Amino acid sequence: MESASQDINLNSPNKGLLSDTMTDVPVDNAASARMSTPEGLTLAEEEELRSELAKVEEEIGTLRQVLAAKERHCGELKRKLGLTPLDGLKQNLSKSWHDVQVSNAYVKTSEKLGEWNDRVTQSDFYKKTQETLSQAGQKTSAALSNVGSVISRKFGDMRNSATFKSFEDRVGTIKSRVVGSRENSTDSLHSPSGAGDKPPQDNTPF
Repeated sequence: MESASQDINLNSPNKGLLSDTMTDVPVDNAASARMSTPEGLTLAEEEELRSELAKVEEEIGTLRQVLAAKERHCGELKRKLGLTPLDGLKQNLSKSWHDVQVSNAYVKTSEKLGEWNDRVTQSDFYKKTQETLSQAGQKTSAALSNVGSVISRKFGDMRNSATFKSFEDRVGTIKSRVVGSRENSTDSLHSPSGAGDKPPQDNTPF
């Protein structure tokens, strides 16, 4: 049966159609590699760069492992010393602020601000504004002083008035009565009754 099927395939009218359409196409591996090579690089240069890239990636992985081990060791040391994450945060912030202060950008900015401050304080507009504020302050102080004088004078006039004097006399009378009653009550408590006020008689015989 296998020989019969082979005879049928050989005698088929489609004989040669598949072989004609799928002919062997030669492939140039070097040409395809050059097509994928970046522009301006030879195949040897590309291979060298790829090899160097693999080495660098391997080194990065090693450094990450070393860094992770160092961080774990650092955490253990902090835990033994009793240092909290908050202490580490404060230390990092302090160091960061110190780095900012000594940075060129911060120094230049401080110098610029100093120059602007000098220019502003030396300008005519600033001087006029300062004089105006000074005059306004003096006027305000004078006004407050006048108000205080008026209040003091009014209070003096009120004390010299007949109504205030009458009220003051009444308060003095009430105060004297209260003090007198307290003194009388104190004397009555300390003085004994009967013959206690008299001196004792001397009955010694001659």
